[in-house]
Amino acid sequence: MKPPLQARLSGWLFTSSQSYYSLAGREIEREVIPVVKDQNMGLLICSPLAGGFLSGKYTRNDQGSADDRHSKFAFPPVDKEKSYAIIDVLQEIAVERETSISSIALAWVLNQKAVTSVIIGAKRPDQLQNNLEASGIILNEDELNQLDEVSRLPEEYPGWSFLENDDSIVRKHPADQ
Repeated sequence: MKPPLQARLSGWLFTSSQSYYSLAGREIEREVIPVVKDQNMGLLICSPLAGGFLSGKYTRNDQGSADDRHSKFAFPPVDKEKSYAIIDVLQEIAVERETSISSIALAWVLNQKAVTSVIIGAKRPDQLQNNLEASGIILNEDELNQLDEVSRLPEEYPGWSFLENDDSIVRKHPADQ
């Protein structure tokens, strides 16, 4: 992919993208990450804990109080049921490693090849400590596979695989029959 004409003519090129990316929000894998890789750009991640939703504070059984930020203004928006499934897997890995859910969630982001760095946020010293611990965690293949599976993006058109394999949906060319 070539940079846009204006960028090539002016000499102004994008060198980095600041994007939202987390286990609960992997949408940039569809278009942003391929462009970042192609253009040899940096990728700076904001809200790697989905606005605190993946911090360990929220679970299916404890969705926080009415005064919590996510109760008042859920940003970034997340699919809560899918995110609770993600939190369940994060919890299993965190218990096994004797660390926090937030450390594992941040470690997953830091383990992604396209990610250059992350912007973290913390109100309290213990939150900052949990965030910093993530930089020393290298997830193993099994842990990465578990997290990838539970957080995987649904297939979108035109990539719907069932269209390729279902003879009742896809019309075969007469020569193929």
